[in-house]
Amino acid sequence: MYRAPGFAISSKENFITGHYFCITLCKLKRKHFISSLGVGTGALMGLNNLAAAHKLQKSLTSGTREMKADVVIAGGGMGGCAAALATLRNGLSVVLTEETHWIGGQLTQQGVSCPDEHPWIESFGATKSYLELRARIRAFYTGFYPLSAQAKAARFFNPGNGSVSKLCHEPRVALTVLNSFLLPYLHAGKLELLLRTKVVAADSSGDFVHYMKCRNLDTGQEQVLKAAYFIDATELGDLLPLAGVEYVSGAESKSQTKELHAAEVADPKNNQAFTHCFVLEYREGEDHRIDKPENYNFWKDFIPPLKPSWPGKLLSLYYSSPSTLKPKKLGFDPTGKTTEGVLNLWNYRRIIDHRNFKEGLYKGNLSLINWPQNDYFLGNIIDVDERTFNKQVAKGKELSRSLLYWLQTEVERPDGGQGWPGLLLRTDMLGTADGLAQYPYIRESRRIRPVFRVLEEHVGKENRKQVASAADAGKAASFFDTVGIGYYHIDLHPGTGKNNYIDFDSLPFQIPLGALLPQRVRNLLPANKNIGTTHITNGCYRLHPVEWGIGEAVGAAVAFSLQKKTEPHAIRENEQLLKDFQAYLEAQGVALHWPEEIYK
Repeated sequence: MYRAPGFAISSKENFITGHYFCITLCKLKRKHFISSLGVGTGALMGLNNLAAAHKLQKSLTSGTREMKADVVIAGGGMGGCAAALATLRNGLSVVLTEETHWIGGQLTQQGVSCPDEHPWIESFGATKSYLELRARIRAFYTGFYPLSAQAKAARFFNPGNGSVSKLCHEPRVALTVLNSFLLPYLHAGKLELLLRTKVVAADSSGDFVHYMKCRNLDTGQEQVLKAAYFIDATELGDLLPLAGVEYVSGAESKSQTKELHAAEVADPKNNQAFTHCFVLEYREGEDHRIDKPENYNFWKDFIPPLKPSWPGKLLSLYYSSPSTLKPKKLGFDPTGKTTEGVLNLWNYRRIIDHRNFKEGLYKGNLSLINWPQNDYFLGNIIDVDERTFNKQVAKGKELSRSLLYWLQTEVERPDGGQGWPGLLLRTDMLGTADGLAQYPYIRESRRIRPVFRVLEEHVGKENRKQVASAADAGKAASFFDTVGIGYYHIDLHPGTGKNNYIDFDSLPFQIPLGALLPQRVRNLLPANKNIGTTHITNGCYRLHPVEWGIGEAVGAAVAFSLQKKTEPHAIRENEQLLKDFQAYLEAQGVALHWPEEIYK
C-alpha cells in the first residue's frame, strides 16, 4: 500500500472499491487508492491521500527534504485550486500544500457547499473554469445519482433546492469534482499535492522570497519548498508575516480610507466572525439527541454584546436584519414546511431535497448549518499564537454543538412544542469524527498592502454616487488593469470588535491586477481573501466565484510572467504587456468586463 509521506494510515482506512472512482479511474492500480478519512459509511471518498502519496513517495524514501517547482502554492482552497489549475494548464509545475485532509476550502472542508453567487451565475459573471466546476458538480448528480422525474426535467438542477444558492449540494461531490480537475496533472508529474501540511516558515531577502518551509501536521516532518513564485492562498494569509510581506488586518478608519461605512476608529483586531458548519438530516420519529455540551448553559443564555444591539439571545429565532439591524424573526421546521411567512432556516441551506431522488434513497432531507446562531465572534484568530488560535476554534465548535443541542431540545416548534430530537448530526458529511467542518468558515484574512487598494468608493452603490459622474454612478469603477469580474453585496458579519452586521448594496465589479500585487515583494502573490481590499470591500470580494477568479488571475499572471521572462508588477506597468496579458486571460475564458445588458 502507498502511504502518504508523513501520514499515519489508521485501521479504519481502506481501499476504495465499487464506486465512481473505480469506474472512471479504472486504469489506476488499486493500490493507489486509500480513503481520505476513516469515518462515515457509504460516502464518496476523495483522492486526497492518493494525491499526497503519488509523487512524494519517491522523494521521501530517497531521504531528500527539499522540493522544487515553478510555483509553490500554500493553501488548497478555492483560490489555491484555481491558481494551481491556471499554472498547470499553462505548462508549469506546481507544489500545492493544504493543511486539512481536503482541498476546496469554503466549498468542501469548511462546509459551505451552497456557494454564495450572483443572479446571473447560470450564464455569465465568472470564469469559464468556475462555470465548468458548477457544471461538473451537476453532471455528477445527473450521471451517478438516481434522480426523480422532476429533477431530471429541471433546467438547472439544484440537489438541495436550498434558497440561498442555485446549486446546494454535498461537500464530497465538490471534492470529487475538484480532484478530477487536478488528477491529470498529478499523474503527469506536474503537480505535487501535500495534504495535512502547513507552511511554518519562509526565507526572504530584499524583495524576493527564496523558499518556504512546511510541516506535516501528523508527523512533524518538515520540507523546504523552492520555486520562482510563491502564492499565498491560505485562509488567513499565513504566508504574509512569515515572508515579511507588508499587510494589514481588521477594520480601517474613515480617516484612512474615506469609506462611507468605515469605522470611526481603526481596529486591526476587529475581524468578521468565523463559523464551524455542520450537516443535519431530519428523521421523523427517531431520537438522535447528543449529550448536553459542557458549556451549553452559557450559550443558551448568551446575549451578543454588539453595537448596535442584538435583539436578545443568540440561540433564538430572532436576529438582527443585516441591512436594517432591526429585529427579524426566523422560522425552523425540518419537515420543510413553510413557516408562517418567515424564512425557514432548514430550507435556507438545504443541500439534499429527497424529492429530487429516487424514492427511498434518502431517509430525510439534509441541511447545512451556517447561520447567524453559530457565528463565533468572541475571539480573534488572526495574529495570535497557536494556543490562542486553537482555544478560539474550540469555542467556535462548542457554540455549534450547543446550537445543535438547542435545536434538538428547546427550539420553538410551529405546533407549540420544543425541540426536534429527530435531527441527526451527519458525521460522515465533512470528513471528521465529530461531524463539524475540518476548518472554520473564514470570512476575513490578513490583507496585503497592495499597489492598488479597492475601496468602497469603487464598488459600493451609495458611496459610488458620491464620487462618480452621473453617467458612471450606476456602475462600479472601471479598472484599466482588470483581470476578472465578480459580484456580491457587501456583507460583513458581526466582528470581534463587537460591531453588528454591515450589509449594503454594491455594484458588479472588476478585479484589478493592482490589488493582487504587494507594494514591495515581487514573487509572492495573494490568491484568497488576502488581496488588497479593505475591511469593507472584503465583504464582496470574499465569496466563492470571486475567490476562484482571484486565484485564476494570479496563476495566469505567474504563468504569463515566466513565459515572457517578466514579472507581474511589470505587466501592470507596461501598457503593451498588460494588453497582451488581458488577451491571454480572455483566451482562457476569463471575462474582464460585465456585459452592458446587466445595467439596463
